[in-house]
Amino acid sequence: MTRPARPAAVPLRAGVAPSCLALPQMRHVPWGCVLDLLAERLPRLTRAQWAERMAAGDVVDATGRPLAPDAPCHSGQRIYYWRNLPNETPVPFHERIVFRDAHLVVADKPHFLPVSPVGRYVRETLLVRLRAALDLPDLSPLHRIDRETAGLVLLSVRAQDRDAYQRLFREHRIHKTYEAIAPAAPSHPWPLLRVSHLREDEAAFYRMREAAPEEGLPPNAETRISLIERRGEWARYRLEPRTGQRHQLRVHMNALGLPIRGDQFYPTVRRGPDEPEDYREPLQLLARSLRFTDPITGQARHFESGLQLDWGD
Repeated sequence: MTRPARPAAVPLRAGVAPSCLALPQMRHVPWGCVLDLLAERLPRLTRAQWAERMAAGDVVDATGRPLAPDAPCHSGQRIYYWRNLPNETPVPFHERIVFRDAHLVVADKPHFLPVSPVGRYVRETLLVRLRAALDLPDLSPLHRIDRETAGLVLLSVRAQDRDAYQRLFREHRIHKTYEAIAPAAPSHPWPLLRVSHLREDEAAFYRMREAAPEEGLPPNAETRISLIERRGEWARYRLEPRTGQRHQLRVHMNALGLPIRGDQFYPTVRRGPDEPEDYREPLQLLARSLRFTDPITGQARHFESGLQLDWGD
């Protein structure tokens, strides 16, 4: 189902898009007022905190009009609010614009910076930083890379172009190349193709695992892996994913007995997702290049990251 567009009357604030709470069509609305609804449906904030937000004008209707705590609820109503993390920790690394035109922005993302708002990150994300810096309220990422991964991210400038670019990913018409530093394994027959079924790890929701053959699940992840160079006990690899499963490259390398240097989740969890970062040891995984034919302009596009991996010498 396509998400309804954000109303023009409900703007971004410092690059942050509003969240939306939508009521379905119903004969009887069980909440006496908007404050009752927010306190029940979004209990991460207390009723008093929601009342403060509403008094500050941070909860509005589709016309941008602030809603009072005692405003009535009605069937099909859409309520907008802005997430606010007053103690959000700054990410001390900065993105770089690789390319920009009327349709696309290509950015080189540093390690530790999320692409989009999630969890404890709102303003300290690539999307919010770029929306504010470039004054592009409709900017939207066309794909994701992990917060721990550095490198190229492709973003759409105009909402009307978005589906044409996303179709490139859905139809595997964009060639993505990554690089990684991992233990050297000269005995492997390079290049090799890793094909498996990836699913969420039942023991830890933030990890993925390869399904065992006896689970009988069809393959959903495919990565071509090549050796680029070796330095002592470490090597640099080229990773070419044909699919885009969560943590695909990290899981595939770990399954080969070659966990990527600096990985906090594989093969064992060294730091949970909510624990403080160790900026001294970034994941040595880089989204190196993107190559495709632009569906809007027809031009051949090829972008290369200017970042480099750290061998730890």
